[in-house]
Amino acid sequence: MSANGHSVRLIAARGESLNNKILLTELPLADSRHERVAHMKDQLDRGEVTPDFESLRDELVIQLQTTLASVDILIAHNVCSLNKNLALTAALYQLHISKKLPRLILWHHDLAWTTPRYQPELHDGYPWDLLRTDWGETSHVVVSHLRRRELSTLMKIQPDEIQIIPNGVDAARFYKLESQTQSLLEKTKLLDAAPILLLPVRVTPRKNIELALHTLAELRRQFSNAALVVTGPLGPHNADNHKYFEALSSLRAQLGLQHSAHFLTELTRLFFAR
Repeated sequence: MSANGHSVRLIAARGESLNNKILLTELPLADSRHERVAHMKDQLDRGEVTPDFESLRDELVIQLQTTLASVDILIAHNVCSLNKNLALTAALYQLHISKKLPRLILWHHDLAWTTPRYQPELHDGYPWDLLRTDWGETSHVVVSHLRRRELSTLMKIQPDEIQIIPNGVDAARFYKLESQTQSLLEKTKLLDAAPILLLPVRVTPRKNIELALHTLAELRRQFSNAALVVTGPLGPHNADNHKYFEALSSLRAQLGLQHSAHFLTELTRLFFAR
């Protein structure tokens, strides 16, 4: 979001800022591990709504109102679906219904009321019901079709009113990609392709790469994002391999595969000079 020009602020109980463009506002009472919060949760788990809960809620109302004074959109992750800190949930709800919050997006990763291990900690009534009630005038986001079905049933919301945004993955970190591999992926946009045909051969006539190109063309009739990757360089021992590559390039253009059939030899230093 920050890279796309938005002014982004993180609100968390503890941690570090991701970079100098993203401010971090620490809110210690938002921490489920905070001593006062943990004590309050023990009481709530037994079904007891005590002055400890009300005190924490009221303090968080004041802190949140101050912290969010210049914010246009608030994305609350799991705060309104899990019972880790119900004082924080109740504080957000109180500000929301009194119209003192910015536009509110509730991002539901997990749902306490549909998860068996949380059931012993939940009870009928306030504040537990806040986790299964549509607060109105909010946007709901879930991470999967399963969560959408669960949330729709739980809060009696139409499924098409719930957005699905799967968990994001930094592919370079996840797959431990080297810089050259990252560069190739950016040039070929292979992370957006599926299925991918991998042909780990040198560019030489006996490999019959024409068949791979024709196969890709047929496959793309049904799967428009299909792609082909030929990994090897031109065979170094036969000058005719350059003519073969030119013929393959011509066939690729004829089949309309310029952006889906990739020869890594074109994109790296593996291309042999004439």
